[in-house]
Amino acid sequence: MSAETASADDYSGLLTAFPYAFRHSDSRLFRLYTVVGGLFALLLGIAFTLAAIISISQSAGLAVGGTDAFVRTFVVIVGFIVVVPVVAPVLLVARRHRREGSTPSYDRALALAGLGYLLSLYLMLVASIPETFALDGETVARPPATGLFGPVLSLLYAIPPIASPVIPVVAAAAGWLVHRRLR
Repeated sequence: MSAETASADDYSGLLTAFPYAFRHSDSRLFRLYTVVGGLFALLLGIAFTLAAIISISQSAGLAVGGTDAFVRTFVVIVGFIVVVPVVAPVLLVARRHRREGSTPSYDRALALAGLGYLLSLYLMLVASIPETFALDGETVARPPATGLFGPVLSLLYAIPPIASPVIPVVAAAAGWLVHRRLR
């Protein structure tokens, strides 16, 4: 589409896809997700940018290459992998509205998939808590699995911390399958 034929209502990239999808969706849940997902994407982007800056500053003046270069690259790649499933529902809905028009059920399903992915990031963090860890110089045990969410916590604590990234990977794959099924 050329610049002359593009309407002022069209979007041109990641940042403008959020307001475009918000304006064109008839699903209140999806509109909520555009706000929540946009804020989370922004926060995650800031966190991973700061992590990359800290990694670069800690390795400044050291030999170029090797482990330090790997760590910097790894931080950027992990950040990209974590943020993409947060923004994907918005990009997919915006694209569908622009090309063929969308339905509220498609928008709602992708919003639920996006919210499920955000929840899976939290569950991954809980599952990755080691049994004991150092906090302000003291050894602290992780919180006990009690209360209303005790069974869920027990299940999450049973997952080895090294395997905790499987939770958001499964959620991201589920979101992709929702898109493929409903498109």
